[in-house]
Amino acid sequence: MPPELYKTVLLCGAPGAGKGTQGKILGSIPGFFHLSCGDVFRTININSELGQKICEYTSRGDLVPDDITVELWQENMNARKVLNDYKPNTDLLVLDGIPRNAEQAELLTSHIEVLKVVHLVCSDKEKMIERLRRRALKENRADDAREEVIRHRWDIYEEESRPLLAFYPSENIIEVDATQSPSEVLTAVLEKVTPVQNAHFGGPS
Repeated sequence: MPPELYKTVLLCGAPGAGKGTQGKILGSIPGFFHLSCGDVFRTININSELGQKICEYTSRGDLVPDDITVELWQENMNARKVLNDYKPNTDLLVLDGIPRNAEQAELLTSHIEVLKVVHLVCSDKEKMIERLRRRALKENRADDAREEVIRHRWDIYEEESRPLLAFYPSENIIEVDATQSPSEVLTAVLEKVTPVQNAHFGGPS
Protein backbone atom coordinates (compact mmCIF):
# COMPACT_ATOMS: atom_id res chain seq x y z
CA MET A 1 0.00 0.00 0.00
CA PRO A 2 1.52 3.36 -1.04
CA PRO A 3 2.33 5.84 1.75
CA GLU A 4 -0.19 8.60 2.41
CA LEU A 5 0.76 11.86 0.74
CA TYR A 6 1.44 14.90 2.92
CA LYS A 7 -1.15 17.65 2.38
CA THR A 8 1.01 20.57 1.26
CA VAL A 9 1.07 24.25 0.35
CA LEU A 10 4.13 25.56 -1.51
CA LEU A 11 5.59 29.03 -1.08
CA CYS A 12 7.30 30.17 -4.28
CA GLY A 13 8.89 33.47 -5.17
CA ALA A 14 12.05 35.23 -6.26
CA PRO A 15 14.92 35.91 -3.83
CA GLY A 16 13.78 38.64 -1.44
CA ALA A 17 10.08 37.95 -1.98
CA GLY A 18 9.63 36.97 1.67
CA LYS A 19 9.11 33.18 1.46
CA GLY A 20 11.11 32.56 4.63
CA THR A 21 9.40 35.34 6.58
CA GLN A 22 5.90 34.20 5.63
CA GLY A 23 6.76 30.52 6.14
CA LYS A 24 8.08 31.11 9.66
CA ILE A 25 4.94 33.03 10.64
CA LEU A 26 2.65 30.35 9.20
CA GLY A 27 4.68 27.68 10.99
CA SER A 28 4.01 29.38 14.33
CA ILE A 29 0.23 29.00 13.85
CA PRO A 30 -1.32 25.74 15.14
CA GLY A 31 -2.34 23.51 12.23
CA PHE A 32 0.58 24.56 10.01
CA PHE A 33 4.08 23.07 9.82
CA HIS A 34 6.74 25.04 7.94
CA LEU A 35 9.92 23.55 6.50
CA SER A 36 12.38 25.45 4.33
CA CYS A 37 15.08 24.01 2.10
CA GLY A 38 17.62 25.81 4.31
CA ASP A 39 16.23 24.03 7.40
CA VAL A 40 16.71 20.70 5.62
CA PHE A 41 20.34 21.35 4.67
CA ARG A 42 21.21 22.67 8.12
CA THR A 43 20.34 19.27 9.62
CA ILE A 44 22.83 17.29 7.51
CA ASN A 45 24.84 14.70 9.40
CA ILE A 46 28.16 15.09 7.58
CA ASN A 47 29.33 11.70 8.91
CA SER A 48 26.47 9.83 7.23
CA GLU A 49 26.75 8.36 3.74
CA LEU A 50 24.19 10.86 2.43
CA GLY A 51 25.89 13.75 4.24
CA GLN A 52 29.24 12.89 2.68
CA LYS A 53 27.65 12.73 -0.78
CA ILE A 54 26.18 16.20 -0.28
CA CYS A 55 29.47 17.64 1.03
CA GLU A 56 31.21 16.43 -2.15
CA TYR A 57 29.00 18.77 -4.17
CA THR A 58 28.84 21.75 -1.78
CA SER A 59 32.62 21.74 -1.22
CA ARG A 60 33.07 22.25 -4.98
CA GLY A 61 30.42 24.98 -5.02
CA ASP A 62 28.10 22.78 -7.11
CA LEU A 63 24.36 22.45 -6.67
CA VAL A 64 23.29 19.24 -4.95
CA PRO A 65 21.52 16.97 -7.50
CA ASP A 66 17.73 16.92 -7.29
CA ASP A 67 17.42 13.25 -6.31
CA ILE A 68 19.85 13.67 -3.41
CA THR A 69 18.09 16.86 -2.26
CA VAL A 70 14.74 15.05 -2.21
CA GLU A 71 16.29 12.06 -0.41
CA LEU A 72 17.63 14.40 2.28
CA TRP A 73 14.23 16.10 2.53
CA GLN A 74 12.54 12.71 2.97
CA GLU A 75 14.94 11.74 5.78
CA ASN A 76 14.28 15.08 7.47
CA MET A 77 10.50 14.68 7.23
CA ASN A 78 10.69 11.18 8.72
CA ALA A 79 12.70 12.56 11.64
CA ARG A 80 10.19 15.39 12.17
CA LYS A 81 7.37 12.84 12.35
CA VAL A 82 9.25 10.63 14.82
CA LEU A 83 9.92 13.68 17.03
CA ASN A 84 6.23 14.62 16.69
CA ASP A 85 7.19 18.08 15.38
CA TYR A 86 5.11 17.42 12.28
CA LYS A 87 1.76 15.65 12.63
CA PRO A 88 0.47 14.64 9.15
CA ASN A 89 -3.05 14.06 10.47
CA THR A 90 -3.48 17.60 11.78
CA ASP A 91 -0.82 19.81 10.15
CA LEU A 92 -0.83 21.39 6.71
CA LEU A 93 2.76 21.20 5.45
CA VAL A 94 4.16 24.53 4.18
CA LEU A 95 7.28 24.10 2.02
CA ASP A 96 9.56 26.94 1.02
CA GLY A 97 12.51 26.58 -1.36
CA ILE A 98 11.68 22.98 -2.22
CA PRO A 99 10.78 21.90 -4.84
CA ARG A 100 13.16 24.34 -6.51
CA ASN A 101 12.45 23.17 -10.04
CA ALA A 102 10.18 20.90 -12.08
CA GLU A 103 12.52 17.91 -11.65
CA GLN A 104 12.26 18.10 -7.86
CA ALA A 105 8.49 18.61 -8.17
CA GLU A 106 8.25 15.36 -10.14
CA LEU A 107 10.34 13.47 -7.57
CA LEU A 108 8.15 14.79 -4.74
CA THR A 109 4.86 13.61 -6.27
CA SER A 110 5.22 10.29 -4.41
CA HIS A 111 5.49 12.14 -1.08
CA ILE A 112 3.27 15.25 -1.19
CA GLU A 113 -0.13 16.32 -2.45
CA VAL A 114 0.17 19.98 -3.42
CA LEU A 115 -3.16 21.63 -2.65
CA LYS A 116 -2.09 25.22 -3.37
CA VAL A 117 0.98 27.06 -4.65
CA VAL A 118 1.35 30.56 -3.19
CA HIS A 119 3.40 32.53 -5.71
CA LEU A 120 4.84 35.68 -4.15
CA VAL A 121 5.00 37.88 -7.24
CA CYS A 122 7.57 40.67 -7.52
CA SER A 123 6.18 43.17 -9.98
CA ASP A 124 9.07 45.58 -9.28
CA LYS A 125 12.34 43.69 -9.83
CA GLU A 126 14.56 46.64 -8.91
CA LYS A 127 12.71 47.15 -5.63
CA MET A 128 13.31 43.49 -4.74
CA ILE A 129 17.01 43.70 -5.65
CA GLU A 130 17.41 46.75 -3.41
CA ARG A 131 15.59 44.92 -0.60
CA LEU A 132 18.01 41.99 -0.91
CA ARG A 133 21.01 44.32 -0.94
CA ARG A 134 19.86 46.11 2.23
CA ARG A 135 19.13 42.81 3.96
CA ALA A 136 22.58 41.41 3.16
CA LEU A 137 24.27 44.56 4.47
CA LYS A 138 22.16 44.50 7.64
CA GLU A 139 23.17 40.85 8.21
CA ASN A 140 26.83 41.69 7.50
CA ARG A 141 27.00 39.52 4.37
CA ALA A 142 28.96 41.83 2.09
CA ASP A 143 29.39 39.23 -0.69
CA ASP A 144 25.62 38.71 -0.90
CA ALA A 145 25.12 42.48 -1.11
CA ARG A 146 26.94 42.72 -4.45
CA GLU A 147 24.49 43.58 -7.19
CA GLU A 148 25.92 41.09 -9.71
CA VAL A 149 25.50 38.26 -7.17
CA ILE A 150 21.89 39.27 -6.51
CA ARG A 151 21.08 39.56 -10.22
CA HIS A 152 22.64 36.13 -10.88
CA ARG A 153 20.46 34.55 -8.16
CA TRP A 154 17.44 36.27 -9.70
CA ASP A 155 18.30 34.95 -13.20
CA ILE A 156 18.58 31.38 -11.86
CA TYR A 157 15.22 31.75 -10.12
CA GLU A 158 13.50 33.00 -13.30
CA GLU A 159 15.00 30.16 -15.35
CA GLU A 160 13.74 27.50 -12.90
CA SER A 161 10.46 29.04 -11.72
CA ARG A 162 8.56 29.07 -15.01
CA PRO A 163 8.77 25.27 -15.53
CA LEU A 164 8.06 24.74 -11.81
CA LEU A 165 4.88 26.82 -11.86
CA ALA A 166 3.82 25.19 -15.13
CA PHE A 167 4.08 21.78 -13.41
CA TYR A 168 1.01 22.54 -11.27
CA PRO A 169 -2.58 23.21 -12.44
CA SER A 170 -3.16 26.94 -12.90
CA GLU A 171 -6.25 26.80 -10.66
CA ASN A 172 -4.02 25.71 -7.75
CA ILE A 173 -1.72 28.73 -8.08
CA ILE A 174 -2.42 31.82 -5.97
CA GLU A 175 -0.59 35.04 -6.75
CA VAL A 176 0.21 37.50 -3.95
CA ASP A 177 1.96 40.86 -4.46
CA ALA A 178 5.27 40.51 -2.58
CA THR A 179 6.05 44.24 -2.79
CA GLN A 180 3.45 44.95 -0.09
CA SER A 181 4.46 45.17 3.57
CA PRO A 182 5.07 41.82 5.31
CA SER A 183 1.83 42.18 7.28
CA GLU A 184 -0.18 42.87 4.11
CA VAL A 185 1.41 39.85 2.41
CA LEU A 186 0.61 37.69 5.46
CA THR A 187 -3.02 38.81 5.43
CA ALA A 188 -3.33 37.89 1.74
CA VAL A 189 -1.62 34.51 2.24
CA LEU A 190 -3.73 33.58 5.28
CA GLU A 191 -6.90 34.49 3.39
CA LYS A 192 -6.02 31.82 0.82
CA VAL A 193 -4.42 29.04 2.88
CA THR A 194 -6.61 29.04 6.00
CA PRO A 195 -9.62 27.62 4.10
CA VAL A 196 -7.34 24.87 2.73
CA GLN A 197 -6.21 23.93 6.24
CA ASN A 198 -9.80 24.00 7.51
CA ALA A 199 -11.12 21.89 4.62
CA HIS A 200 -8.59 19.10 5.08
CA PHE A 201 -8.10 19.09 8.84
CA GLY A 202 -11.48 20.19 10.15
CA GLY A 203 -10.51 23.61 11.43
CA PRO A 204 -13.17 26.12 12.49
CA SER A 205 -15.29 27.42 9.64
